[in-house]
Amino acid sequence: MPDLLGVTNPVPGIDSQNVNRSIPVSPNNTQIQNAPDPSRVSRPDNRSEQQTAGDDTGGAGALRYDSNYLTFLQRMRDTPDLMENMTELFRMFQGTVVNSGMSEGIAQDMAALMQMLQMDEGEMVKFFQNQLEAGNRFSGPLFSLLQEAYGGRSSDLLRGSILQFLKRYNDYSSSQHIQNNLLRNLTQLTRSIPASFGNRLLPMVSDLEAQLMKGNRQGALKLLQNTILPFLSNYTSRTNDMGLSRNLINMLALDVARFENGTEESLLQAFHQLSVHGSLRERLGNLSDEALLRLLNNGSFAKAAESDPFADQFAKTAARALRGGAGAEAQENFRNIISAMLVNESVFMPLNHMILPLMWDGRMMFSEVWVDPDAEENMKRGQGDQDNVIRFLFKMDIQDLGFFDMVLTYRRDNVDIQVFCPRKVAPFADTVSGELTRILTDNGLQANNVLVRQLEQPVPISSVFPQIFRGGSGVDVKA
Repeated sequence: MPDLLGVTNPVPGIDSQNVNRSIPVSPNNTQIQNAPDPSRVSRPDNRSEQQTAGDDTGGAGALRYDSNYLTFLQRMRDTPDLMENMTELFRMFQGTVVNSGMSEGIAQDMAALMQMLQMDEGEMVKFFQNQLEAGNRFSGPLFSLLQEAYGGRSSDLLRGSILQFLKRYNDYSSSQHIQNNLLRNLTQLTRSIPASFGNRLLPMVSDLEAQLMKGNRQGALKLLQNTILPFLSNYTSRTNDMGLSRNLINMLALDVARFENGTEESLLQAFHQLSVHGSLRERLGNLSDEALLRLLNNGSFAKAAESDPFADQFAKTAARALRGGAGAEAQENFRNIISAMLVNESVFMPLNHMILPLMWDGRMMFSEVWVDPDAEENMKRGQGDQDNVIRFLFKMDIQDLGFFDMVLTYRRDNVDIQVFCPRKVAPFADTVSGELTRILTDNGLQANNVLVRQLEQPVPISSVFPQIFRGGSGVDVKA
């Protein structure tokens, strides 16, 4: 009979029956971790569940176990600084031809990006508006209606139907991105598996690309589900390959699921499920399937996403750099920038985040903008527990001047501005304050309070938008 309490092989000269019997139970001994305490039910591990917030007040390094959302905030705090890396990257390539360790293609891509940064006042306003619209996928009357219904006294069934519709719309509006992921991962798979399998997979990838080019979504989905995935499953079972190919296959399976979930039929099915609920049926009116698709396909997000060449060019350049097309230093900067963007654009964050890189009067300026997308609607509705203001947080790095933080608060044509400037600008605080007041007045706004002071430390996002910790503003998933 096996020794269930001593799973290791017996050691000669040691009585396994006496192992651990002489160790006293000492709940108050700090040298013993996880000591049993008869007075309470303890956890099977060493987690305390009493941790600091995932914000600037939190301890470094320790992950939170009581809340996935606050863990996300902590990760966002620890993410490499986006503006610092972007400034370093563009300065590195300013006037660059082809240097050692850098391919000709990456230099051309960076030159195209540098050209896009040349903007005048009108182009900058258009670029800002485009970034704002492209950063808010769930905007417009339909999504405002769904948000109000979700936040009201709705049943769990109705809330589930709303979330299902939003999930399918998210996949539907990301169709082109998902298709590119499918082709890119499959192409990389053909190079990551032995040639005997890769040569057989290659024609399947070509067939898939042809189906996608023709717009035959059902044909592409059938090819993926009935041919490509079974082939890769057979490859894994025969070779037990636990390397890069396994990770690529896992990502491929996820993209196939999103590709299927984002079909037009799936979207309409989820919309029909919304109409079952009487409280929504009346407010949706007689919105037909054709009208719904026209509304979604011609919305501000769809138009902005189609006319955002900077994002497309930057993604193309980053992909080339991360594949080794740039030097090690540029590759690290690109990796940090992409990491920061992915964290900042997380679906958990109830704020809109935009980046504004531009060349102004021959000087590079990189700016991050954070804004509450619901602030304007809250102002119109006058919700009692919401701040009746629109608040912006600007983080700017200006060439030859340094790093600025600016908090702008707007309340019915009244504006408050706090500017935190570098040491070299601080002596000119009165001049900066006067110019900002003049600009506001010239544009028909009332400058209530314009404060300019030296920046001691970066302004944390949570101090400007404390509502990100409220349950109604974020998705707080308990572990």
